[in-house]
Amino acid sequence: MIGDKASVNAMSGKTVIKGNPSEYVKLNVGGSLHYTTIGTLTKHDTMLRAMFSGRMEVLADSDGWILVDRSGKHFGSILNFLRDGNISLPESSKEIAELLAEAKYYCVSELVDCCTQALAKKEKVEHEPICKVPLITSHKEEEMLISSTTKPVIKLLINRHSNKYSYTTTSDDNLLKNIELFDKLSLWYSKRVLFLKDVISKSEICCWVFYGHGKKVSEVCCTSIVYATDKKHTKVECPEARILEETLNILLYENRNAPDAELIQVTSTRGALSGMSSYTSDEEDDQRSGLDRLRSSKSSNTN
Repeated sequence: MIGDKASVNAMSGKTVIKGNPSEYVKLNVGGSLHYTTIGTLTKHDTMLRAMFSGRMEVLADSDGWILVDRSGKHFGSILNFLRDGNISLPESSKEIAELLAEAKYYCVSELVDCCTQALAKKEKVEHEPICKVPLITSHKEEEMLISSTTKPVIKLLINRHSNKYSYTTTSDDNLLKNIELFDKLSLWYSKRVLFLKDVISKSEICCWVFYGHGKKVSEVCCTSIVYATDKKHTKVECPEARILEETLNILLYENRNAPDAELIQVTSTRGALSGMSSYTSDEEDDQRSGLDRLRSSKSSNTN
């Protein structure tokens, strides 16, 4: 029930509101109607306290509604903040900015701070790159990154200068292919896999390492030594099908439980990727052709 001084609202025009904290008042904020107590409106040191403690004149219509010439979209949130001291902020930056403008108008300083911090946090997140690939600076840092993440990990170790011999003619192109494949995979699976790049290690020239649940699961080494007539050469390859196969395998480690052994066996079979031929290196091709020649030679001798 509205008290004697608050009942002046029934008269059209400007008036002064002052009553007991338990007394209710009717508010028309930009066409949005609200019914609350004087105690809620004067709970915090805001402009609403000044309006409803007799310090300011307010405008009332003939039906006793206090008229406030502001948008009523977020006034319910303003009232809830006055009641409880906290509210759930809107999801979008646009609506948080709208609420911030209303909080500033009503001088609700604590809500102003909350909205300002939320907007700053959202702006930071929105400007952060979607895909981030850490460059390893030390073995200790590598261990920390692998052990602290809940995602599977794919690391590309690439160091062209870690080489004793000259490269074969196709090696530089294949190094670039490995880097391009790594970049594509990091874009495709950045939300599911942690990608690391190691350019300082000297143990390998080009090697993919796959980790699940903080432990090494497999690796694909892309370099080998080939023997020419005069000297040794380092050969770099890009076994794309094998790398894609291991990438799909490592996705099985997204869950906390280790993947089923039979499932790993099925997915690790070369050529399991749909529409993709199985990978064989040049050395394997040479070995197969050599075996074929040996078989042919034995067959002719038998005849």
